[in-house]
Amino acid sequence: MSAPNCGERLTGHGSEWRDANLSPEDARTATNWVEQRIDKRSMLTNKDRVHDVRDVMWQLEKDGEIVVHRIRDEHEPIEAKTLYGWTKRIPTNQLWHHKSCGQCGNIPGYPASLLWLMNKLDKRYLDETDQTSCTAWNYHGSGIGNLESLAAVFLRNFHQAYVSAKAEGLPEGYYYPLVHCGTSFGNYKEVRGYLLQSAELRDRVKKILGKLGRLVDGKLLIPEEIVHYSEWVHVMRHEIAKHQVIDCSNIRSTIHPACHVYKMVPQDAIYDDSILEGNRVAVSTGIMQALGTNVIDYSTWYDCCGFGFRHIISEREFTRSFSIDRKIMIAQNEAHSDVMIGHDTGCITTLDKSQWIGKSAGKDVDLPVLADVQFAALACGAHPYKIVQSHWHASSTEKLMEKMGIDWRAKKAEFEAYLEDVKLGKQDNLYDPRRMITSGPGFNPLTKTTTLAIGRP
Repeated sequence: MSAPNCGERLTGHGSEWRDANLSPEDARTATNWVEQRIDKRSMLTNKDRVHDVRDVMWQLEKDGEIVVHRIRDEHEPIEAKTLYGWTKRIPTNQLWHHKSCGQCGNIPGYPASLLWLMNKLDKRYLDETDQTSCTAWNYHGSGIGNLESLAAVFLRNFHQAYVSAKAEGLPEGYYYPLVHCGTSFGNYKEVRGYLLQSAELRDRVKKILGKLGRLVDGKLLIPEEIVHYSEWVHVMRHEIAKHQVIDCSNIRSTIHPACHVYKMVPQDAIYDDSILEGNRVAVSTGIMQALGTNVIDYSTWYDCCGFGFRHIISEREFTRSFSIDRKIMIAQNEAHSDVMIGHDTGCITTLDKSQWIGKSAGKDVDLPVLADVQFAALACGAHPYKIVQSHWHASSTEKLMEKMGIDWRAKKAEFEAYLEDVKLGKQDNLYDPRRMITSGPGFNPLTKTTTLAIGRP
């Protein structure tokens, strides 16, 4: 409940907010109402007007205003249904990895597990260095950014995905972008909608892209679909499960669905009637069910992880307490969860790295937090330290590995021996490092013969 303004600038948190002083009974009544509403998805589907921006996109292309980066048969797309029953095509091959700054900096086993699985499934991809952060954290966290800059970054990165294959002597559009971060995913979908609806924004951004040499035939390039890695995992879940080597039937898992994945532009999120009766977003839950875990419900599944962008910057203790009290403790006490699974950079970081602070408040919390793709890699035999890199996590994973039948002590010894080899200059790679640079200093052109030899990393 908000206090009168009193001349203060309302920021959404801080001193202008006061305790509503609800009685326990009233608080329970309010919570019950919310739970009943969201379980029926009415907060997402009861809209007076919902339109599919792709209809606008096709018309703009027909009018000659934009070029659409299309998903082609060679991308081996698999169809999925979104919240409103619309069809979304998810490309599964020839993918351009749009990396996450937070994953690479805080959770390196996250992208490593994804590349490992793609190698396992013999998928072609490009993991190059010629890309930038989406800058959405700046926009959502500080308000300093603006829509024009967000749109320019979005179009610049996706243009690079479109032309990247030229360095290998392959045609434009060969690789299709796969976005790793949920924040980038939500931001790009929102920005794409603004671009398609606003001729003024298109004109202003077109001038910027023109100066950067990032137009196609003098036009802006817009992707047919914006695809999150968790959607790739979801549609590939049964193929992934074919490579499973660990029985997970005794694992109790809880899912934290990320706000930026399914609450931003919710009509684009994937739902499946065979997964939780279609009442929850299907990604992450689908792969955990395919791997045979027991996905357990809990009352605060809808809640944010606590990250909230501005919260983590200016109200950090709110973030930590919310993460512990509203998510971790509920999953422990209600669901007796062995692991919490997520699909977004900020969520995994917050839920994982907030746990240590609970000890200072006398709260005994210790719940492993992994991305869906990390757990999937573990179940398929990936090394828990070399690939999944569980040692980067603040929450312990040893009990989880023991329950999965993984001898983590032996694996740790193997990893320590591997590190000694790395010190001596010996190393192995998931990916041919020569393919990371596609232009500029350090670029080493690959012949077509060589490209074909390493085309499947």
